[in-house]
Amino acid sequence: MKSVCLDGEEIFPSKIICIGRNYVGHIRELGNEIPEEPVIFLKPNSAISADIISNESDEIHFEGELSIVVRSGELAAVGFGLDLTKRNLQSRLKAGGLPWERSKAFDGAAVFSDFVTFNGQVDDLRLELRINDRLVQQGGCELMMYKPDEILAEVKGFISFEDGDLIMTGTPAGVGPVNAGDLFSGKIFEREKLIVEGSWVVR
Repeated sequence: MKSVCLDGEEIFPSKIICIGRNYVGHIRELGNEIPEEPVIFLKPNSAISADIISNESDEIHFEGELSIVVRSGELAAVGFGLDLTKRNLQSRLKAGGLPWERSKAFDGAAVFSDFVTFNGQVDDLRLELRINDRLVQQGGCELMMYKPDEILAEVKGFISFEDGDLIMTGTPAGVGPVNAGDLFSGKIFEREKLIVEGSWVVR
């Protein structure tokens, strides 16, 4: 199984719970409708990768996300995540009313920084994503339609969590294509305090 790093140790998430359409700005930039309840989909463990890999035959878009480790049924740790999406394929699937997995759950579709245990106020967390030192995405819990605690409660209503499972809480506006050679830098802040970051060069 694929792993992520939590406080310097490997953990092995059994699944990744993803929330779509959780920021109004991102909903508008893709021309989607505002949902009446959380949009939930899954990525398998096999989607986890340490690298961002471009794809010439099927354009991949980045979506920076505040990501959370669940332990003992609670929000336990935070990190920066990239939900990588085959956007053209996703658009075709959506147009046909079909599931998104082919565009969202492929190998390499989930890239994460390290995770750190977090004991502060989750609602104080926010993210920044820079590409080649240019700020392209920023946002936090104050902009989310559904806050992390609400997401956890909603998912618990129909899915059992294993320790180490991950939640990706949705992406703010500013998504775009992944290009080989780009330098990605993702950061998570508690208010103004940087608590964890990761960087990747696109292959």
